[in-house]
Amino acid sequence: MSLAENLDSIQQRIRAACQRAGREPNSVALLAVAKTHPPEAVSAAADLGLLLFGENKVQEARAKIPLCPGRLRWHFIGHLQSNKCREAVELFAMIESVDSLALAQEINKRAEAAARTMPILLEVNVAGEASKFGYQPERLLAELKAINALPRIEIHGLMAVPPWTPVAESSRPHFRRLQELKERAEAVVGAPMPHLSMGMSGDFEVAIEEGATIVRVGTALFGERKWSQKA
Repeated sequence: MSLAENLDSIQQRIRAACQRAGREPNSVALLAVAKTHPPEAVSAAADLGLLLFGENKVQEARAKIPLCPGRLRWHFIGHLQSNKCREAVELFAMIESVDSLALAQEINKRAEAAARTMPILLEVNVAGEASKFGYQPERLLAELKAINALPRIEIHGLMAVPPWTPVAESSRPHFRRLQELKERAEAVVGAPMPHLSMGMSGDFEVAIEEGATIVRVGTALFGERKWSQKA
């Protein structure tokens, strides 16, 4: 299938999931995961109307973003090392993968130096997987007020990557847990957190049914291998 056909299919599935959940389709943002795909793929997706893109690695983003249309918004969705915070603050509109108070403090410092405010999401390790980054829920709640007090940081919500499964329905308990944690986090800070970034190519419909506002889709959009617009 072509890129246009893939996008149309994804958008239809988003609309159907929203209908099942009693939500408006415009309440869900499609974030196109551009990792390993060239600027030409990003530009072709932008020509089809996509504006929100995600990258996992700062070094790849550093090389790619200047070659892409300037109107696009970029989110960082990978594990961020402290020594990459300065560049991340310069390159991205949002950092979705903040997983410690120390990292938030470093982002705050770099945002202060850049004279900007940095929107972030807090990444949660919803299944407690040893191989994955992300907050344990209770630690997140314990550090939340300190992060929220950082003057250059804006907490916009939570993000998670549940365990991989070939059965999308198996992700539902993890998505539900993240939604419940967001409600607890909102009670701690006394303010709404508008975003839940959860759901990828294999399970984004279930994520939408459980409250996702950002779904991160790469493979279903660009394909598995080396990108080709005609593939």
